[in-house]
Amino acid sequence: MKIEILGSGCAKCKKTKEIVEQAVAELGIVAEVVKVEDMNAALDYGVMITPAVVVDGDVKIAGKVPTVEKVKEWLTKK
Repeated sequence: MKIEILGSGCAKCKKTKEIVEQAVAELGIVAEVVKVEDMNAALDYGVMITPAVVVDGDVKIAGKVPTVEKVKEWLTKK
C-alpha cells in the first residue's frame, strides 16, 4: 500500500502525515508513507488545495486534515 501526503510542508501537511503514520502504526499494516511536496504531482491528481491524502492512487481528502479514525477507515476498506 502506498500513501502519499500532498502538500507544501505547511503545519497542516505535517500534521496530516503524523496522523496517517499513527493510523498505519495502530492498524499494524505495512504501508509506504510518502510526503510529496511537488505541486505538479498534486495537480496530476486534480488536487488544488492541500493537504491531501492519496491511497494507492485514489484521492481520499483534499484541503483538510483528516482524523485518525477516518484514515483507518480508508486503510481497512477494500
